[in-house]
Amino acid sequence: MKKGIVSERLLRDMRLASGLVIFIFVAMHMLNHALGLISVETADHFRRPFLTLWRNPIATVLLYGSFLVHILLVLRSIYVRRNFVMPKSEAAQILLGLLIPLMLIPHIIGTRVANELFDYRDTYAAVVTQLWISSPVNGVQQSVVLVVAWLHGCIGLHFWLRYRTWYAGASAWLLVLAIMLPVLALLGFSEMGRTIQSPLGIGRGYPGGYYDPTAPSASAMAQLASVRKWAYGTFAFLLVALLLFRLLRKLRERVHQIAVRYPDGQVVHVPRGFSILEASRLGGVPHYAACGGKGQCSTCRVQVVTAEGTLPAIGTLEQRTLIRIKPEPGVRLACQLRPTGNLTVAPLLVAMPDTIVPANSQEVSPGRERDIAVLFCDLRNFTTLTESRLPFDIVFLLNRYFAVVGNAVEQTGGHLDKFIGDGAMALFGINAAPEEGCRQALAAARLIIAGIEELNIELAKDFSTQLQIAIGIHTGHAVVGTLGYGRTKNMTAIGDTVNVASRLESVAKQFNVPLVISEPVARLSGTDLAGMETHEVTLRGRELPLNVFIPVAQATAASA
Repeated sequence: MKKGIVSERLLRDMRLASGLVIFIFVAMHMLNHALGLISVETADHFRRPFLTLWRNPIATVLLYGSFLVHILLVLRSIYVRRNFVMPKSEAAQILLGLLIPLMLIPHIIGTRVANELFDYRDTYAAVVTQLWISSPVNGVQQSVVLVVAWLHGCIGLHFWLRYRTWYAGASAWLLVLAIMLPVLALLGFSEMGRTIQSPLGIGRGYPGGYYDPTAPSASAMAQLASVRKWAYGTFAFLLVALLLFRLLRKLRERVHQIAVRYPDGQVVHVPRGFSILEASRLGGVPHYAACGGKGQCSTCRVQVVTAEGTLPAIGTLEQRTLIRIKPEPGVRLACQLRPTGNLTVAPLLVAMPDTIVPANSQEVSPGRERDIAVLFCDLRNFTTLTESRLPFDIVFLLNRYFAVVGNAVEQTGGHLDKFIGDGAMALFGINAAPEEGCRQALAAARLIIAGIEELNIELAKDFSTQLQIAIGIHTGHAVVGTLGYGRTKNMTAIGDTVNVASRLESVAKQFNVPLVISEPVARLSGTDLAGMETHEVTLRGRELPLNVFIPVAQATAASA
């Protein structure tokens, strides 16, 4: 296979595109079925534009070409897979995908093929009569394959969309739609069957079944049965060929095995061509891979300690990830490194063994990279305040302060990450564009500053010390996921963006102002820079200085 002509990315895109074509067809088909809840005539009326759309030459090539391409690419993915250790959802998708052709062949031959070869009028009345009255077992089978195909497609769409920023907010509505559509389709099919089987339906003589003069003859049925056997035989041949090729590869690889050694002394022998991640899974070595081994994260990274011979060159996908994390020399992605000789590796992010993980503490979200805005706030004079107040007074003040921050974050659409002492961290733009996230963070900051001023006025008689807030806001890439242990878990963000936001909160204390925002926040939010005072600051842990902005009114008030 020549690099650049048929790449793995191109094959994945082809599999996705072909799957989307099939998914759209199935969705429209089920919508047509659902109209049977109104009447058989209504379903047949809307069937005409459906056939016009899908039975023209271009759409025919597109649809059945997608079927063929999708099946072949699924079989190829099974062949190239070195082992079948995988998440249950992925295994379910593969098994459902293999069941679909076996269950769908009779329906395709009984409708589209019969229509093309013998001009069979496959109306709803004719097909429902066959599936509901003549062969109810076949009707149950086709109902099952409808649900299986839909479930297979929904799983695939979930894998494709789960890292989109808008998906988390829309997933609940999409789930309702995914459940309702097949239910309505099956109810429509059932209602049409009951209508046709009823005395009124028989008296009306619906075309199809007993009353259809265009029904295939006995010789035509025999030819269709022959076509059906040929289709089953072809699919069975592909499956047998797949198993034989995998067996031959396994026998050939037995004489070309390599040893992967781990720091604890464990050695896993795998055929040459296995990735380090596949070797770990095959040998039962705990090895973290948040993205599932697709090269989209760096959690499976390993340090290559020793290696016999030259390691395979770093591919484009791996190179892109390594550039972003700037690792030490000798660090590779375990899911992408396929060594050709013996080597010793040390996983850098060690997964926790299942035996020490408490019950009901499974990871909710391993994390996904997003562009978000992060807000840090803190009380500037909290230490002085605690020295002169009773502990319960401090608790009262903190609760009032936390309420101001929490309400501000919730009102502006943010996510309150955590409270640390007298500090708080909030995330914005998790399910929105970065520009919107920055605007939300700035709106929350304004509400917090105004809330603290109101709180100071309210408590002026009882507390002589005024609360002073310091807020820092920054935006950029961060990994947002669920972290913690046992039942103590919450969604948070990790990355340089979080660190910078925390540093900016300290900068606000240095300048004695309530709010400091970074230049990216000011730019993305569309803030009028004419009303801002700018400074260039050097933050701990960063080589390059960062431009920050302070509202002029705040800077003036602080100097006064």
